[in-house]
Amino acid sequence: MIILVFVIVKSETFYDICTMHQSILQHVYQHISPKEDDVIFFNGMLNEVTVPKGTFLLQPGNHVKDEFFVVKGCLKAYYMDVKGNQHIIQFAVENWWVGDFDAFYNNTPSSIYIEAIEDSLLLSIDSDSLNHVFEKAPIFERYFRILVTEAFISQRKRILSAQEKNTQQRYVEFCTSYSNIENRVANYDIANYLGVSPENLSRVRRKLKIS
Repeated sequence: MIILVFVIVKSETFYDICTMHQSILQHVYQHISPKEDDVIFFNGMLNEVTVPKGTFLLQPGNHVKDEFFVVKGCLKAYYMDVKGNQHIIQFAVENWWVGDFDAFYNNTPSSIYIEAIEDSLLLSIDSDSLNHVFEKAPIFERYFRILVTEAFISQRKRILSAQEKNTQQRYVEFCTSYSNIENRVANYDIANYLGVSPENLSRVRRKLKIS
């Protein structure tokens, strides 16, 4: 049974709200140098969201109104082919943005699932609020442009890696990109993301553990 559950929170939850906002602000400062007023304005546009483990943040056909920043937890984004096979296109852990960006920017229904692998705490911003931020604090347009560029480069590297490198090389790259995620995500999900069989990946992981 498919369950879609996420909660927008305006008050303190089981995780400290100040810490939640601090994590995204640290991420912002790694990419741009906004003025204090711009930061305060952007911060005011964010909503806290909780997504319990095993539930969906997004499903195909949903109207996509928000982008999400992961404060705590782990999610996976994937699509299903016509035969019902799952194809994972992204994992999102702490300090990663996640969403159906195609649908968000082009105002079309979602084509992917985003599922929480762990209980997750996110910060969201909707399209209207984001455009308002761009108008009042234009430097944040540069921040999001950098994110889109980084995502494009990462996707291109992943395609080239799948064509040119063996399973061990791709798995090592994966562990570099997603630090410690191998202990949080099932072997078959990592194999799915890498486009290899779970058995092949298990052999590689055993080999690396021995060496």
